[in-house]
Amino acid sequence: MCRVVDLQQAVLAKNDACAHTLREDLAARGTALVNLLSSPGSGKTALLERELTLARSRGIPVAALTADLATENDAVRLARSGVPVKQVLTDGLCHLEAEMLGGHLHGWLPADTRLLFIENVGNLVCPASYDLGETLRVVLASVTEGEDKPLKYPTAFGLAHLVVVTKMDIAEAVSFDEKEFRANVERINPGVEVVLTSARGGEGDGLLLDRALAARDGAPVHIPVMTRKSHHVHDAEDGQPCDEGHSHEAGHTHNGEHTHAGEHTHAGEHAHAHRARGGHAHTTDPDTVASSRS
Repeated sequence: MCRVVDLQQAVLAKNDACAHTLREDLAARGTALVNLLSSPGSGKTALLERELTLARSRGIPVAALTADLATENDAVRLARSGVPVKQVLTDGLCHLEAEMLGGHLHGWLPADTRLLFIENVGNLVCPASYDLGETLRVVLASVTEGEDKPLKYPTAFGLAHLVVVTKMDIAEAVSFDEKEFRANVERINPGVEVVLTSARGGEGDGLLLDRALAARDGAPVHIPVMTRKSHHVHDAEDGQPCDEGHSHEAGHTHNGEHTHAGEHTHAGEHAHAHRARGGHAHTTDPDTVASSRS
């Protein structure tokens, strides 16, 4: 067990170093990264498509990278917004990592991009422990997932800078208790903002975009209590630094949940150096999508 924990710490330490470098590189070019995490079926893609479309109508240069184990379905949907979109297929890897992400952005991300939205692999366990160099980490949950979702996934919700509730148009039909959900979020991450949205009904249109732009322009970002109290901080000397030195960024420390005694560990996955670490990338543009569907 000690070797498993040590290996995980080394992997996360290297990832944090790469995330720090990527965050600095993006900041130097005026780009803020928004990392979107959710369970499958939360409505994340539908909401993001609306926000990207709105950004384009406002003349705000944005781009999106979406990660999935298989299929390019999400990229096809997001490309309908008319903004640059790239699909990364992880070949079974359950999360993105900073080094992997940096490789896919190199030579692709338009120079004038103000906001880069990352639609992470759909689960709330593995991605929660990996800093991607984000300015804003957003966790989404639909009204159909239950009010206790934050309690079941404390690391994902506990490290969020913003929580978004989706599918509010059906909240009454599924007896969603907004008050209880907010109380559970507050237990895990006191003070974090919760916004309500509906991609179908239009509720909350532009809120995610507005919060992301504010963070990009230097507005204070919520600092989770889990970050401030965390004792599990990685030092790059314990792993392999990514290009330059490493300092751990606020908002992205990791707690013990990542050992997953009852769920799964990543020891074997990391020990074989991620056969799918690079993933497969596909750049999707609206013209290509339109011709492929005609």
